[in-house]
Amino acid sequence: MKKSFLTIAVTGVFAVSAHAQNSVTLYGLIDTGLVYTNNQGGHSNWQEGSSSTQNTIFGLKGSEDLGGGLHAVFKLEQSFNLNNGGQGFPGDAFGSQAWVGLQSDQYGTVTLGRQFDVLNDLLGPITAESNTWGGSLAAHPFENDNLAADSVVINNTVKYASPTFYGVTVEGMYSLSNKAGGFSNNRAYGFSAAFAQGPLNLAAGYLQFNNPGGGVVGTNQNGAIAQGDGSANFVAQRQRIWGVGGNYTFGAATVGLVWSHTQIDNMASVFSFGLGNYVPLGGGLRLDNYEVNAKYALTPALTISGAYTFTDGAYADGGASASPIWHTVMLQTDYSLSKRTDVYLEGVYQHAHGAPAGSVLGDAMINTLSPSSTGSQVAVTVGLRHAF
Repeated sequence: MKKSFLTIAVTGVFAVSAHAQNSVTLYGLIDTGLVYTNNQGGHSNWQEGSSSTQNTIFGLKGSEDLGGGLHAVFKLEQSFNLNNGGQGFPGDAFGSQAWVGLQSDQYGTVTLGRQFDVLNDLLGPITAESNTWGGSLAAHPFENDNLAADSVVINNTVKYASPTFYGVTVEGMYSLSNKAGGFSNNRAYGFSAAFAQGPLNLAAGYLQFNNPGGGVVGTNQNGAIAQGDGSANFVAQRQRIWGVGGNYTFGAATVGLVWSHTQIDNMASVFSFGLGNYVPLGGGLRLDNYEVNAKYALTPALTISGAYTFTDGAYADGGASASPIWHTVMLQTDYSLSKRTDVYLEGVYQHAHGAPAGSVLGDAMINTLSPSSTGSQVAVTVGLRHAF
């Protein structure tokens, strides 16, 4: 009897130990508030906003210890509109992320599925647009460099992320077209690297999309960059993005600088998140974004932040050419009510000029909002965020 009891007790201990090595977590973030815009299509507007700074999401993530420093990992994440409960990516059950992979403590992590790109992973956190202290409203025009982590998620992706060695992390990715007879028709690939040591953070990378949206060179709208769910910011023959940036923290302040260059060839249209559809736009477009940002913690609970982005453009369509320019300014103050809940007040101003008359490039369009009828637009939002 005593031997049987001991066997049961030991078995129970090992079962609890094995269970402790595995986990599945339900998590999420809710971002909502009231947004005032001075001009949307010629009219001022008050609206309830969802995901003005960060995507409103819920998801499941998990890890299983396979022994020897190896883990099976997964994430299933859905973005949604808090105002009406609609899907953030129409038609996608887990549009924000859906991947599974193997993580090695010694060799790094390989994941497969629908994921954010490598430039977004490592350079994005240095920008104001990828953080709660700026977010989606502060994105560069048309979210042209994919750094805001709000809309561009890539299908059919194989990604590798290294462990961190002496502060250095590298990532690489390849996203397949999944098109028989069209291997390069709507595919993507890229690489990035980051260095973090004490108060200094640096990151750089490159990203390329071939036929994003699948509507210019042949037809493959559900390849790496889907058009149907709004994942393709531009439907074009090719989109290339270079970026580099860094920030430095001293005391309660962090200051950052970011440069990104986006080259878009043979465009067909650009996506307007505020309108919820694609706006026709032909020709070629080059954009250089120069961002300076800063954040300061007045107290452990109260933070102020700001960012300015100068976007220098060059546009050509046949014989016509132009040099559009955008100025985007963001200011925010945030107060934490607890570790998981905060309130914020944010204002964004954008001014665009130098674009061809009647072109979508000529109207200011703060990210997530419908475009202005002029070259200027102002938006102010007061919001509440809760993470769980």
